[in-house]
Amino acid sequence: MDYRRDNGTEARTSKITGIAVTVAVHAALVAAAAFSDLGALTTLYPPPQEQSMLIEFEELKPEAIREKAGREPQAVEIDRSKPMNLVQQSQGQFTGKSQNVAKEATLGPDGDVEVPEPVREKEIDRRALFHSAANKSEQDTLAAQTSEKVSDKLKEGHALGNTAKGNSQGEPNARLKGRSVLGMLPSPSYSVQAEGTVVVDIWVDQYGNVTKAVAGAQGTTLTDATIWAAARSAALKAHFNMSPDAPALQQGTITYNFKLK
Repeated sequence: MDYRRDNGTEARTSKITGIAVTVAVHAALVAAAAFSDLGALTTLYPPPQEQSMLIEFEELKPEAIREKAGREPQAVEIDRSKPMNLVQQSQGQFTGKSQNVAKEATLGPDGDVEVPEPVREKEIDRRALFHSAANKSEQDTLAAQTSEKVSDKLKEGHALGNTAKGNSQGEPNARLKGRSVLGMLPSPSYSVQAEGTVVVDIWVDQYGNVTKAVAGAQGTTLTDATIWAAARSAALKAHFNMSPDAPALQQGTITYNFKLK
């Protein structure tokens, strides 16, 4: 009986001892881990010599600071006895026209700036322009009226002919309403001695050509057949201006004044 009691007591003691050892080991491990983490989070102060940084600042004197910053601005004295040039600045938009620029300004006795009045633009006499335009218009009107009168006279024809010398002796003259002779009327060629007038009836086409001529019309004073033939031959050589509005054959007359040679 005593032997079994001693074995049981020994077994319990061994078991308790094992548990205590296990707990102690675990506690030691936990403590070691805790100390390790605490050492990682803790910064050594002061830091080691090789990890520190030293920055030195140089103290500058006020004179050195002014030299580096530059020279101080100096006041400029203005001589008020000399004239000043002032330019007026325009605040409006640029329109392409010249702006009024003030000329040379001077200082008054009180130190005020005296600005001369701006130069005014030369005014244009509109009455003179109107008068000139009115004269030109009047001249144009007179020229148009004169041209119209001349045109009307040409259309009516010349009662005494259309040559420059009129119905003078020895010069032929034509009458054809609204038409005029191109150049000069041909003069008749004759060798007999005769003095008088021969009127030739003519028929002119739209192209201005004399297609037919008959001597001895009203107003003729000569009866010589040779003179009549010479007048008719000269009339056929005459030419008038073209007129598409004229009749196909327009009738007129050419008057020849013969004189003694």
